Amino acid sequence: LGTAADYAVLGGSTVTNTGGSTLNGSLGVSPGSAITGFPPGLVLAPWVTDTTNAAAAQAQSDLTAAYIDTAGRSVDATTTADLANLNLQPGVYAGPSKGALLLNGTLTLDGMGDPGSVFIFQTNSTLITGTGSTVVLTNGAQQCNVYWQVSSSATLGTGSVFSGNILALTSITVNTGVTVHGRALAR
Repeated sequence: LGTAADYAVLGGSTVTNTGGSTLNGSLGVSPGSAITGFPPGLVLAPWVTDTTNAAAAQAQSDLTAAYIDTAGRSVDATTTADLANLNLQPGVYAGPSKGALLLNGTLTLDGMGDPGSVFIFQTNSTLITGTGSTVVLTNGAQQCNVYWQVSSSATLGTGSVFSGNILALTSITVNTGVTVHGRALAR
């Protein structure tokens, strides 16, 4: 992720917040310049807000490189479109025909005792989580090593607890009451 790893939220054109979000990472937008809803949203110190500056532009460049890298990886296994009730080991995953990914329940990612284990999920479409869905990390799996490469838009449903780095081509919507352990990065 390079410098994009410093960002909790990074957008290409606009970042809009409508509630009491708290970011434990920087907030940025580039090449666009619109950030609304901060405040009431908060960016915790020592993190910063970068709007159409060199830091945000570099983060977008690094995000693009990470997106291309994750999209180019060979798929190890095909899953069902709905990832609920799956227990997966490290690897590169996609749904049928790299179609839309859904999560309407709990997805468990098992690091198998290796804190460096990597999980990559690829979709040429959307990622949508249902209300109250959860990504659970076990046996050493870490949020910083989970990547969701989304060729369109991601939507996290109300009350979801989501883990990993969303690398979306178009947009990311995080609904009310969602907790993201990771990053929401849109190109």
